[in-house]
Amino acid sequence: MVSLAHHQAPRRDFALLWHQIRYEQLSFWRNPQSAFFTFLFPVVIITIFGALFRGASGSSYFYGLSALQYYVPTIAAISVLGACYSQLAIVLSTRRQNGILKRVRATPLPAWTYFLGLLTHCIMISAVDVALITGVGSAFGTPLPTHWPAIALALVLGAASFCALGVAVASLIRNSEAAPAVVQLVLFPLVFISGSYMPIHSDMLNRVSGALPVRPFNLALMGPFAQHSGFDWKDLGVLLAWGAAGTFIAVRRFRWDPRPE
Repeated sequence: MVSLAHHQAPRRDFALLWHQIRYEQLSFWRNPQSAFFTFLFPVVIITIFGALFRGASGSSYFYGLSALQYYVPTIAAISVLGACYSQLAIVLSTRRQNGILKRVRATPLPAWTYFLGLLTHCIMISAVDVALITGVGSAFGTPLPTHWPAIALALVLGAASFCALGVAVASLIRNSEAAPAVVQLVLFPLVFISGSYMPIHSDMLNRVSGALPVRPFNLALMGPFAQHSGFDWKDLGVLLAWGAAGTFIAVRRFRWDPRPE
């Protein structure tokens, strides 16, 4: 009997995890506005850049890359930030205030299954986003990348790290009305000083942003996308450190019940 229960436990855990992933996917696709901004917005941005910079050759301003070789990975990184950090922090804050998290906590679903389901959902959405952006870039003449294992590792590690940071930020937000403002207050300056929309040629700013999570993620994707390098272990290490910090804060501070006003 003990042996049978021992063998059934992993199967039950996997079934619960699959159910949670499916629930997150259905919730996402049943919200057209969320899907619109998650997928269409970065595609529109890279399409505009493609129309502006089609046929442009490498430039010292873009560190020897063409404009599209620079923008395809940085816009891909922004799409991952949107799916794994911004959206997750807002969704968790809203679910907590609406009492959904409290009800989830009262079910037999383990906490690790709930958050692993969220992480898997975010990685799936991010992979679709990156594929769409890569396809649009290719349509405008950007060569397809060849270092797919390096891209996959950067994508999974980046998604996991920003999911952890999203949960950490959600744990500090007192109500869902404040969530979008708090999320953007943190993200907006980081995106700009990290060179996501334009290269930064200030050594001081690059050193500062290099210790923060967004620029290392940009660089970890830019290397394999630009077809000149593979795994960027230094920047991946920075992402891992920020993911660990986010996980630590989330574990210590995350609440399932609505916060009292």
